[in-house]
Amino acid sequence: MSADAAAPGTGQAGSDRLLYGMILGVLAFWLFAQTTLNIAPTMAADLGIQMSVMNIAVSITALFSGIFIVVMGGLADRAGRVKVVQWGFVLSIIGSLLVGLAPSGRLARSFLLGGRICQGLSGACIMPASLALVKAYWDGAARQRAISLWSMGSWGGSGFAALFGGLMAQNVGWRWIFFAAAAVSVIGMLMVRGTPESRAEGKQGYELDGIGIVTFMITMVALQVFGTQGAKLGWTSAASLGLLAASIVFGILFFRTESRSANAFVDFRLFTNSTYSGATLSNLLLNAVAGIMIVAMGLVQLGGGMSAQGAGLLTLGYAIAIVLFIRVGETLLQRLGPRTPMLWGSLIVGASIVLLMPTYVTLHTYRFLAIIAFTLFGIGLAFYATPSTDAALANLPDEQAGSGSGIYKMASSLGASFGVAISAAVFTALSGDDAPASWVAGVFTFAGRQDNLAIREAALVAFGANLLMVMAAIIAIVMTVPKGKPGHHSP
Repeated sequence: MSADAAAPGTGQAGSDRLLYGMILGVLAFWLFAQTTLNIAPTMAADLGIQMSVMNIAVSITALFSGIFIVVMGGLADRAGRVKVVQWGFVLSIIGSLLVGLAPSGRLARSFLLGGRICQGLSGACIMPASLALVKAYWDGAARQRAISLWSMGSWGGSGFAALFGGLMAQNVGWRWIFFAAAAVSVIGMLMVRGTPESRAEGKQGYELDGIGIVTFMITMVALQVFGTQGAKLGWTSAASLGLLAASIVFGILFFRTESRSANAFVDFRLFTNSTYSGATLSNLLLNAVAGIMIVAMGLVQLGGGMSAQGAGLLTLGYAIAIVLFIRVGETLLQRLGPRTPMLWGSLIVGASIVLLMPTYVTLHTYRFLAIIAFTLFGIGLAFYATPSTDAALANLPDEQAGSGSGIYKMASSLGASFGVAISAAVFTALSGDDAPASWVAGVFTFAGRQDNLAIREAALVAFGANLLMVMAAIIAIVMTVPKGKPGHHSP
């Protein structure tokens, strides 16, 4: 710990005021910003924009968070962790107000996308910098408590986002979600204000890896636009093929640049450890399953006529299960090692998707299945979370713990971003009136209404794509994570 972080001995830094202030910043991202997964149709209709544009706005926040989280974590170590957390609050306030004040019509897209980008950058600042402050200003049992509460804010916030968004949109209007987010960010910023600064020893200033950041961003954005707009542009059109080519070319440039740079913001040597690679890859794939949320919400609202509030209530078991079972995953890790609970969690997530796939039943039956499915989804992720994180971090050398943690969190954000983008693209492309998905109806007999078959067929296919991601995660875990209790040796 540096001299800047000497304050814990005085009891002035590691206080509940600081902790809860940082948790408010985490909630501004995971609770308030993530409500768009549920209220996207309502927002698109009110702002007069196409759902394809809304789908980009939904996923772009996690995309920008994932792109910059490693960069901002490194900057926090050098420029100051408290300073970067405060930058995150400022970006959250600006982004929330842009979204909340977005006018209908021609300017809607600019306000919405600009605000969502700021919210993503806010998360990239607050998440790594606040975790670094937890490590710097708490020790022993106090640190464990701080991490648990921080995780509750992250996982619990994301779990309650759909329900919260539905309730707010139904009762006071969706714009008030973002006005409340700005107010929460102001309160959090004031609570963190005055905290003694913390920096990593011997690290002053920060030389940005400009080429690496630019090539990585172009790669990710090109892939994002290809995934969300491919159906509209035509998958074999010149524009789509150009986007795909750009992502490949700049992806290769990014890999070559980072492999040779001493200041690379992604250190590929970390992936020489198979356990770390497997934990990170499975983390990306399981976070990509977040796409089932936007598909399920679109299915019951567009196909079943449910309100945003009613749809959000179907996910209540997901939020409760995560809060109740996240410590169970920790216990399983201590008793069985990371591999077994990671596999159990992935299998439970897979079972939840299987329960969501019978879109051919009546709405009454499907609501019952969805409640069970989202509860299992929360239990599965709760079992997986702590063991996966431990498997990744336990296999990092001490000198690369910060960048390795950032990459692991980046996988979470990018996984969620691409998962939502892919699921939304499949669902939107196949749910059109002229979508050729009649082969699904030839396999399954759809009960109840017949005027919404395209939507129900599209949802079934989109859920199937998510099930493939879970299967890939299970394969990654089996091939890379060893059996037994977690090791404590650096590679």
